[in-house]
Amino acid sequence: MPITQLLERNSRLYGNEVCLVEINPEIQDTRRVTWKEYELIEPEGSSYYKRRITWSIFDEKANRFANLLLERGVKKGDKVAILLMNCLEWLPIYFGILKTGALAVPLNFRYAADEIQYCLDLAEADILVFGPEFIGRVEEIADEIGKHRLLYYVGDGCPSFAEDYTLEVANCSSAAPDITITDDDYAAIYFSSGTTGFPKAILHKHRALMHSAECEQNHHGQTRNDVFLCIPPLYHTGAKMHWFGSLISGSKAVLLKGANPKVILKAISDERCTIVWLLVPWAQDLLFAIDNGDVKLEDYELDQLRLMHIGAQPVPPSLIKHWKEYFPHHQYDTNYGLSESIGPGCVHLGVENIHKVGAIGKAGYGWETKIIDEKGNPVKQGETGELAVKGPGVMICYYNDKKSTEEVLHGDWLYTGDMAMEDEDGFIFLVDRKKDVIISGGENLYPVQIEDFLRTNNEILDVAVIGLPDKRLGEIAAAIIKLKPGSQCTEEDINVFCQKLPRYKRPRKIILADVPRNATGKIEKPKLREMYGAARLVAAQNEVG
Repeated sequence: MPITQLLERNSRLYGNEVCLVEINPEIQDTRRVTWKEYELIEPEGSSYYKRRITWSIFDEKANRFANLLLERGVKKGDKVAILLMNCLEWLPIYFGILKTGALAVPLNFRYAADEIQYCLDLAEADILVFGPEFIGRVEEIADEIGKHRLLYYVGDGCPSFAEDYTLEVANCSSAAPDITITDDDYAAIYFSSGTTGFPKAILHKHRALMHSAECEQNHHGQTRNDVFLCIPPLYHTGAKMHWFGSLISGSKAVLLKGANPKVILKAISDERCTIVWLLVPWAQDLLFAIDNGDVKLEDYELDQLRLMHIGAQPVPPSLIKHWKEYFPHHQYDTNYGLSESIGPGCVHLGVENIHKVGAIGKAGYGWETKIIDEKGNPVKQGETGELAVKGPGVMICYYNDKKSTEEVLHGDWLYTGDMAMEDEDGFIFLVDRKKDVIISGGENLYPVQIEDFLRTNNEILDVAVIGLPDKRLGEIAAAIIKLKPGSQCTEEDINVFCQKLPRYKRPRKIILADVPRNATGKIEKPKLREMYGAARLVAAQNEVG
């Protein structure tokens, strides 16, 4: 069934129960309440901004927006883009779009103006809904994108080039629109992370969204007593599909703005959160804050927290070992997925398999996996090849991009571009991105393996290993290392530490610098290669000259 029916069921069965809480420590002006039905909470002794909404109001607001869109001529198959930071309006707007039979098109909040315009054009979006953080960027392109699109603004102080969403939606019917939606109808267009240029538009049907909800609950066992802390951006499939576990179980979720360790722990404590999904950098920051005494665990109510899971990038085993030192009773899981496979879940470790930390796990609920060579043939167990997945969540295509679609879709199988190997117990280990493999003097070097080793050094906060051009070897491994605050570690110290590695795996260049990550926690290796690779090429050319 379409996922919109889960919202309608929750409204019918649990209408007066709180389903979403928004916490934003960055907002001091608590007067801003976009919808009056959203209850503004000002806890005693707390200065942060907090709102909450019930299931019945959630469904009502989704219906109002759906009816507004229908009044404006939106029909089945049209596309409506969302450019909002995490807030209480986000999900009702998303579900309002789905209820019309139109496709929701979430946009990355980091997009520059030209990227916003590119994605709107690629997805053929008819409407853009945006928030106050994006006024400047949208204004840059308003004359162009507004020629054939409606622009709705969510927030106070509506700019002249857009329509006021709050005023428009207030007068619309709260009754569910009479639109028939099936599992085979198109539901959403998500965008790839764009780490290799402008992003690709990923088309999914309603059945994929529904399967992601079933998959999430199967993996993590959400019940109505759970409270999910959601920190990553909702435009990303990862955050959205993990929240679908709350939707299918009819349980509460907390949308938290900011990943400061104190803010995270306070939200878990105040809202009695039982499940938290973290990105690697956030977990590292939290552990570092505990190590340094910046936060004291005894100041918070954390006994109810039952599960911490991580996704979006390889997880260093040393990180989980450290986490378990402070939280020995927590369940742990890791989830692997791509936007092309409707986010996390096509592979997962499973809370019962913590002894296999370092692996991404086995095929998830309803999924199949295989590891293949360059010709598409399965490799032997223990050998490295490309991971391919098959299941109900595989994308339909890259929208308006037949060539790229044919590169990754082979029958029902999605070729992920990730290099992996399967151990003797059938657990899959990520080796690296196919495009990130370094070929140095004829040897294949897998950066993730070197990164995992470097992270065992207590002086290192974050690390990225990339290939840099080399006249003799073709490429060399370079380690960009971010040290912990106050560390006196030097490049020479790192080189000495790396003597434990086989000679061919040792980084030939150590760079002490920041490690850039995108909004979903993935290291921006193309940016690093551009920064340091270009400089090395110039140096090599000068040397030849």
